[in-house]
Amino acid sequence: MLRGRPSRNGEDSDVEVDAADLAGTFSAPGWLRDAGLSSWLLVGVLLLAAGVVALLALTHTIVMPLIAAGIIAAVASPLIAWLQGRGVPRGLGAALVLLAIVALSVVMVFAIVGGITSQTDDLKGQLSEAKNTLAGWATDLGVDTDAAEAAKNDASSSTTSAVDTLLHGVARGIKSISGIVVFLALTTLSLFFLLKDGPQIRGWVERRMGVPLPVARTVTGRLLGALRAYFFGVTIVAVFNAALAGGGAVVLGVPLAGTIAAVTFVAAYIPYLGAWSAGAFSVLLALGGAGTDAAIGMAIIQLLANGILQQLIQPIAYGAALGIHPLAVLVVTIGGGALFGAAGLILAAPLTSAIVLISADLSRARRTDETGAEAVGQESLPTQPVPG
Repeated sequence: MLRGRPSRNGEDSDVEVDAADLAGTFSAPGWLRDAGLSSWLLVGVLLLAAGVVALLALTHTIVMPLIAAGIIAAVASPLIAWLQGRGVPRGLGAALVLLAIVALSVVMVFAIVGGITSQTDDLKGQLSEAKNTLAGWATDLGVDTDAAEAAKNDASSSTTSAVDTLLHGVARGIKSISGIVVFLALTTLSLFFLLKDGPQIRGWVERRMGVPLPVARTVTGRLLGALRAYFFGVTIVAVFNAALAGGGAVVLGVPLAGTIAAVTFVAAYIPYLGAWSAGAFSVLLALGGAGTDAAIGMAIIQLLANGILQQLIQPIAYGAALGIHPLAVLVVTIGGGALFGAAGLILAAPLTSAIVLISADLSRARRTDETGAEAVGQESLPTQPVPG
């Protein structure tokens, strides 16, 4: 309340203001307070995420082996359960599966690396022929000869560097990185315990998630299911692309068809980027080793394998488990790779799928509870006779 006291000339000289009248006068609007609170909450979440990422980066020596072992254990755990159902103790089953995984990995590494490095000279010669062919195409299209020759020289140095990296990078990396033995040892040890004691570890995590146990069980179940479905689907797509690329190379007369198939298979595990890199590699080999027609044919095969035909095989490979649009897979994969490197590139799609499916499960459960509560409330109401 405003109260004035008249002065001698008839004007108010002093004004007394009641504090109750000013309540809320200078306060921020409700929408602004909500926006500010949400902004601070978002800043806190981002700072927490940045801190977690920084902590994981500092402890990558154990974090990366645990991530690798966790992925393999999630994919291989149904095999352990299958062996356990047939009377094999879980510890023995874990040891057998671990030995099989190690043996398969060793065979694949020696087959791919040894197969590629054994044909270094052939690959360099074929890529050199491809370089000459591209320079000839540029000249035919009207590009100045000197410019074409300069581009050819630049491509020559780039080709040599790329070939050395491709052919010897893995072997040199294994020899030069002293921590690779530690990584493999920690991964193997972590994998054995995750395979052997997976159910106990999962139960321990679920009891400490701070949510009701059914909700925790839903979260972990969806995470494991998304990982299994994703990598099982990736394997099917990898086999399909490798068979198509290798078979196409044989039909077109492209040399090193086995190398092309092996590189295509391994590169398929790197979402999007790997497949197209392997495709470019196979087209260059076809151009240098079998000519222009074979290169065009190989390009068509790779476009079909990574485009139309892959869209036909992916629903069969992934099924309905992922439940996200291919464009969303592309966006989260590239974003995850940009933020978290190789781990983000590989895990972004299955984790996004798990989050979507978990949200759908919780929303469905909430609607079911609300419907059940309404039904109980209606049954508890006294029935009134219908007026006649």
